[in-house]
Amino acid sequence: MKLGIMQPYFLPYIGYFQLIKAVEKYVIYDDVNFIKGGWINRNRILLNGNTFMINVPMQAASPFKKINEIQVGAYKEKVLQTIIQAYRKSPYFNYVFPLISDIIKFDSDNLALFITNSIIKISEYLQLNTEFVLSSEIKKNNDLKAQDKVLTICKIIGATEYYNSIGGQELYNKDQFAKNNIELKFLNPVLTEYHQFRNEFIPWLSILDVIMFNSIDEVNNMLDKYEIL
Repeated sequence: MKLGIMQPYFLPYIGYFQLIKAVEKYVIYDDVNFIKGGWINRNRILLNGNTFMINVPMQAASPFKKINEIQVGAYKEKVLQTIIQAYRKSPYFNYVFPLISDIIKFDSDNLALFITNSIIKISEYLQLNTEFVLSSEIKKNNDLKAQDKVLTICKIIGATEYYNSIGGQELYNKDQFAKNNIELKFLNPVLTEYHQFRNEFIPWLSILDVIMFNSIDEVNNMLDKYEIL
């Protein structure tokens, strides 16, 4: 069984969804510490021909708290208005905006649940069949850290292959996974350019940018373009 495990990121880039599509089961790693200044609560979109950061405001966020211990602040209307301003003239705005509006208006104030819902909703929109599991719902030894914790999750779920993003090469050891009868693989996205209005293409923006400019079939073709190392 192919398994992926990643922290919940707000409207992440296409590589995140490539990983989701590549596996059968995907664990959203919500019971690890929040990373301040990372991608958990923010991402880049295209606004007036330039990159622009959109954020999920948070209450008392801290790297000493788990992701699922942080609350979302007041933000919804501001984020939606920014998205309207950025993409109202994009070819798939009328299809995508109702989805994004529903995501932003999700009624839970828990950061992990809010982002998890957004990941699941976009995956459903893209017609992906991957099963999602919250790490916090898996009974395990939560005193374990880093690779040991990931290995434990893999064994509990019964994974034979563990997929991670290319950035995980410095964090995980193939020999250690092999000792546990698990094949460790790294997914390296291959860049696909697409039209973004009339400006020069800006790569690796939020999945929001990708689905605003491309059909579901076109996005799925992009999702299949990667290297496995």
